[in-house]
Amino acid sequence: MSTISTKDGTRIFYKDWGSGQPVVFSHGWPLSADAWDGQMLFFGQQGYRVIAHDRRSHGRSDQTWTGNHMDQYADDLAELLDALDVRDAVIIGHSTGGGEVARYIGRHGTGRVAKAVLVGAVPPIMLKTAANPGGLPMEVFDGIRKGTYDDRSQFFLDLTMPFYGFNRDGAKVSEGLRQSFWLQGMMAGIKGAYDCIQQFSETDFTEDLRKMAVPTLLIHGDDDQIVPIDAAARRAVEIAPQATLTVYEGAPHGLTATHQDRFNADVLAFIKGA
Repeated sequence: MSTISTKDGTRIFYKDWGSGQPVVFSHGWPLSADAWDGQMLFFGQQGYRVIAHDRRSHGRSDQTWTGNHMDQYADDLAELLDALDVRDAVIIGHSTGGGEVARYIGRHGTGRVAKAVLVGAVPPIMLKTAANPGGLPMEVFDGIRKGTYDDRSQFFLDLTMPFYGFNRDGAKVSEGLRQSFWLQGMMAGIKGAYDCIQQFSETDFTEDLRKMAVPTLLIHGDDDQIVPIDAAARRAVEIAPQATLTVYEGAPHGLTATHQDRFNADVLAFIKGA
């Protein structure tokens, strides 16, 4: 397996395929780089170098007791891009990964970044606060913590229903996709998965978004039951200086899978655009 060792000795697994302009992918919770298989294959076939890593404590990376926080996630990504000498990259983040991309730019700048894509992403902040009255109440995230602690195997399987919109009338349910999500989730270390809930829900990415001084495409489903669009992309597009928003009507949180062909085509057009 391909890994790098970070400054604190954590091994981070990554895939690095193909050649050409790099397209770097950052996955959502509690998944792994495998969540991007449909994009890795597509963009690799289009002549791009495709790179995806397993966030620390997720997938095939080391499971750590400490360091499961957004600053460290961003620093791990920076160490990976430095080690691979990635330049002129398009960095794409889904959900928690969108926060990781924003925090990476906030902490490490845009020197290696040409463009960014945030899809179903958590910025600017998910939690309901006085300054973010449209966010989700703490009880929602406490429920996620409880489900992860009590019986994460069943919780992850149940989570696939709203994640992919399979709980909507008329939805075509893919049992294979549900099992893939479950498998990736169960590969994560429970400590890291548990810690990450606070990170994706309570981290304020407002200042990071302000530093995203590259063309930024926001893609979000307006039926996202996990990261509701109004407190996320509709606010983020007003903060990131070069951001545009594409709304997928009726699309769920996991639209990279349920709307794979449209998503791939839209991102390809964005990469090729001026």
